[in-house]
Amino acid sequence: MDDNELNQLLQSARIPERPTRYWAEFPEEVIRRLRREAAEARAEPRKVPVMVWAIGFATACVVIGFVVGSWHGHRRSYEGESLAANAKLIHEVAALFPNRVRAVISDDSGMRLVLSEQADVPVSAPLFLKVCDGKNCQRIITFSGQEVHIGGKSFEVLADAQGAVMLVGSQGFWTSAEPGRSLANLKFEAKVLEAAL
Repeated sequence: MDDNELNQLLQSARIPERPTRYWAEFPEEVIRRLRREAAEARAEPRKVPVMVWAIGFATACVVIGFVVGSWHGHRRSYEGESLAANAKLIHEVAALFPNRVRAVISDDSGMRLVLSEQADVPVSAPLFLKVCDGKNCQRIITFSGQEVHIGGKSFEVLADAQGAVMLVGSQGFWTSAEPGRSLANLKFEAKVLEAAL
């Protein structure tokens, strides 16, 4: 059978006839089905995303609380920071907020997570800073190129190819290559976490 024969066969076939009742009820049936499907479509998607968001948010809160509490508890139990715990903390928090974590700051008032409004924080090795202004100390985990505020002063944190951490601000310059040096009456300790592990 070629195309012409097939066309002739299709054109000679009769369209099945429907009873008059079918055509009278057809528009109402279509409207009824459309309304039912629209109602089902509105009901289904709302339940799933709300539940997913709620579970995701609760999970994130539990993970952050556990990580922060664990890190904070470790900090109080001994003064020598566990670099492995700090690296694990920043990796877990960074996994929750990809390319948005600017810093995790811990001091006497507790912990703060500093996030970027957009996912514009470049991927780099985490840096650990301990900054003391007299007896008050802050512990900061951040990344190269980020700005931190310490004692009302702003510093840009940078890491060089040799693994030294540098602080640059309008008050001057500090590097972990010369650890005994102070800057703006602040004492610093700094390490690249990945390099220290």
